[in-house]
This record gives sequence, C-alpha cells and structure tokens, in this order.
Amino acid sequence: MERNSQLHRQVALMRQSLFDQGYLDEQFVQLEELQDDANPNFVEEVVTLYYRDSARLIASIEQALDKSPLDFNKLDSYMHQFKGSSSSIGGRKVKAECAQFREYCRAGNGEGCIRTFQQVKREYATLRKKLETYFQLARQAGPRDSASRST
Repeated sequence: MERNSQLHRQVALMRQSLFDQGYLDEQFVQLEELQDDANPNFVEEVVTLYYRDSARLIASIEQALDKSPLDFNKLDSYMHQFKGSSSSIGGRKVKAECAQFREYCRAGNGEGCIRTFQQVKREYATLRKKLETYFQLARQAGPRDSASRST
C-alpha cells in the first residue's frame, strides 16, 4: 500500500513538472476532466491519436520543405493542423513553435521555416518522451482507490 501511494505521489509530481516546465497547459486538464471510470485511459488514448496524426503531419511538412520553390500556403496549412492537434492535448511548447513557423510562412521566409521546423520536431519529441514516461508511471501506480482521493 505504501509503495502504491508513493507511486501516486511520483505521478502527481511528474504531472506538475510538465506544467511547471511549460510543456502542458490548461487544455490537458480539460482532457483529464473528461476521463472517468467508464473510460479510464481516455487521456492516453487521445494522446496516442495525437502521436499518430503528428507523425503523418511531420512527414508531410518534411516533404513540402524538400520541394523547390516552397509552397508556403501548403506548409502553413500543414502546420495549422499540427498546431491544432498540439493545442488539443495541451502541448504548449509545441504549439508556440508551430505559431512561429506559421509566421515565417506568412513572411515567405524559407530559412526561418526550416530552422523553426527543427525546433518544432525537438519540442514534439521531448513532449512525447515526457508524456510516455508519465503514462507509463501512471499505469504502474494504477487507479487511485476512493480512500486515497480524500487525502
């Protein structure tokens, strides 16, 4: 029992650090509020769909960045989708980098797009790694029983 409560404390601390470090925003909390006993893995399932969608969009952006001349409208459209997906799970840093990329698209700045896309991919990879670790620890801790909710 002590080990279980210790794991739950670790999960709570890890979750809080994701907010404190700016990786997640309030949207993640809203997703958590939709999770219940009938769908205890809702947040993780939504995030897994985000990973799948993101992989597709990243590949599309990479292909579009390889074309010459760059189609800034197409790049902006792909990044708009990626920004929306990131926003829907509360991916604060990824969303901010996506916004910067879109600014470079609007300015027709190909070098800025390429440079910022590298940062988008780094922030995405970091967020994914941190969330995968968080969900893994949360699964190990298991659901909180009703007695521990009141403490």
